[in-house]
Amino acid sequence: MKYALSIILALALGGEFAISQITYETVFVDYDSAWTYKNLKIVPIRPKNRPNGLAPMLIDNPEVVSLSQAINKGFATISERGSASTENVHWLRINNQSDKSIFVGSGEVISGGRQDRMVMKDTILVPTKRDQYIPVMCVEEGRWSDKEKKFAYSDFANPHLRKVLDVAKNQVLIWNEIDNQLSTGDIKSNTMAYLSRRMNKKFMDIDNDYFQYFKQKFKNSDSTIVGFVCMTGNRIIGSDIFANRWLFYSQLEPLLRGYIDEVFIYGGKGAFPDDKLHDYMDKILANEKTQAEFVNKNGKIFRYHGDVIHITTY
Repeated sequence: MKYALSIILALALGGEFAISQITYETVFVDYDSAWTYKNLKIVPIRPKNRPNGLAPMLIDNPEVVSLSQAINKGFATISERGSASTENVHWLRINNQSDKSIFVGSGEVISGGRQDRMVMKDTILVPTKRDQYIPVMCVEEGRWSDKEKKFAYSDFANPHLRKVLDVAKNQVLIWNEIDNQLSTGDIKSNTMAYLSRRMNKKFMDIDNDYFQYFKQKFKNSDSTIVGFVCMTGNRIIGSDIFANRWLFYSQLEPLLRGYIDEVFIYGGKGAFPDDKLHDYMDKILANEKTQAEFVNKNGKIFRYHGDVIHITTY
């Protein structure tokens, strides 16, 4: 049964409708379709035409759902790994109660429990009756309670925090980054919670302003996007590129929230030079060798059955 599920998932994520490698051979950066709103610029990345007329995977994939979809539809339940001891801080239990696999993204935030957490790595949770565990880091330093709150999905963290997670993998440095972000945004939090900013009225107004603008832009587009690169002021915030458009659109809104959060804290005015943007994307997409070298220092690549499923860069 386990082998059969693996074959189904491999076909769903890495079959004829997916991209086995993400380079200029399979995608292109659509510089002419860039969208800019206030301090955030987003450039979409699209798949190239397929051989033999094959189209990208349909958005409504029957075999795989995102973590946010799984939680919202009741496919997944999340709980603490065990007793209220600190040895369980860095793990959460997820029970997949459906016949679908669940894609979990590095940097996704899960609030509640004994404290809020952030997922440490991209993961595939296959349908099984057994408990499955995902590695996490704490994003709420001042709370570790015996009594659990109900867990809830809380979008992606901003790229600054995701970078600290990926590069350092150090709990103290993650707390230090959250403390700096809260101080920079003049946000007060009794538990030093990363998510406390999202309860701030000023942030909520800005977040909704940006989010509605870009949500409408993506809605009015032709739905063939598989990723994007984002800029604010004179720097690149980062990029997220997926193997197919289903994976991208299933993560789009949570990712947007994270990038907007970045702009709220670290955003700036101005325009990033086009030539430097081209150089940046060349390092990611020119070929697999330069991609591996660049991403090894500036992000991560998630592979499944040898196929590249998700590339994240900062």
